[in-house]
Amino acid sequence: MHSAELLSAPQVIFGWDPMVVSTTILLISYLILFTEKLNRAVVAVTGAVFMILVGVLTQSQAIAGIDFNTLALLIGMMIIVGIAEKSGMFQYVAIWATQKVKANPRGIMIVLAIVTAFFSALLDNVTTVLLIAPVTFQITKKLKLNPYPYLIMEIFASNIGGTATLIGDPPNILIGSALNLSFMDFVNELTPVVLVTMLLLILAFDFVYGRKFPTAARLRKAVLKMKPIDAITDFNLLWKSLTILALVIIGFISAEHLHIANGTIAMFGAMIMLLLYTFGNSHDLRDHKIEEAFNLVDWTTIFFFAGLFSIVYGLETSGVLHLLGNKFIDYTDGSIEKATMLVVWISAFVSTAIDNIPFVATMIPMIKTMELGMGGREAMMPVWWALSLGACFGGNGSLIAASANVIVAGMAQREGHPIHFLRFLIWSIPVMLVSVGVAALYLHFRHFM
Repeated sequence: MHSAELLSAPQVIFGWDPMVVSTTILLISYLILFTEKLNRAVVAVTGAVFMILVGVLTQSQAIAGIDFNTLALLIGMMIIVGIAEKSGMFQYVAIWATQKVKANPRGIMIVLAIVTAFFSALLDNVTTVLLIAPVTFQITKKLKLNPYPYLIMEIFASNIGGTATLIGDPPNILIGSALNLSFMDFVNELTPVVLVTMLLLILAFDFVYGRKFPTAARLRKAVLKMKPIDAITDFNLLWKSLTILALVIIGFISAEHLHIANGTIAMFGAMIMLLLYTFGNSHDLRDHKIEEAFNLVDWTTIFFFAGLFSIVYGLETSGVLHLLGNKFIDYTDGSIEKATMLVVWISAFVSTAIDNIPFVATMIPMIKTMELGMGGREAMMPVWWALSLGACFGGNGSLIAASANVIVAGMAQREGHPIHFLRFLIWSIPVMLVSVGVAALYLHFRHFM
């Protein structure tokens, strides 16, 4: 990914050790991110600037360290999904599915979990919870039910479902871009374990909550009277959105045969979506709608990723990640199986304590340094899949472990149904441990039996 010239030894001010300086900048940045006292994009970009100011990186190196394929994929999908959401298509599916189970509270919990997992795989888990949670509040309010079990079920389903594909969860986007993996690589490798884990999750929630949802028949009738079609606000946009989403997914599936990067496919889909969205509008209206669409992009996340890439590249150029990679090889005695099991569990526990995105961004170049000493990329693939499963499933470990968790908690707070950190742990820790245990067993039987 980076040329030999860009990886040349840095000239740090005052002759300081570049490994110590780069590690210090990373640790301070991560500590501030963990406290959530400052905006994460500001923290990440400031950390990247400090890497340049002290001489760990040059500006050219800092820019070279940014994975623009990941940024393009994120921006493209944010635009596509943001515009598609305006049609009401996702809310339609949620209401339609609820009515298919006759507004039975037990069935609603199961169907909303399945819908959440499915959308999280095809879109991304953050967008999915933003779309599904408001519908959940609407339905539970009509049925006079406590939304808490529904919301935490949706948090878990979003993180588990998002694990199944390249675009479902940010850690997978990072791993896929770094290794040039295709959409189908993730589907073929991870979908089986995701399906098993989702089944166990549904069974567990149904066992605990399934018979604790008493609601009057008249309230269920009120939900059944809701018209899913009313959720569709723009039928013309609906068909455009469905067409573009389908073509983009087909593009992802075909990417390895077309030799086109996923970021290019997402950006191309976004531009076609913008053309269709504004076609035939007046000049002023067209420009207004384009600006509105660009505002749908979560620029905080984009700048956060950009800064994070540069910070981690500082560790790469200074040799810290190469050193850690060698230490890891020594600790595992060069065993791929031992490395796989360690990575899946370490990833899960660390991702429970901090956001899984910076952790995965740091682990990727470190694991790359291990490949040569452990048989090459193909031999190391179980370790890469362990990183994906551990980080994504670890996102269910606490309320701050993944962005989707934080977003649902914030929405619940505004609706008067707060999700408290410690109460959430009662469910989140067992769910994380069981799901990662299933993932470890899956990796063992798939790759080492």
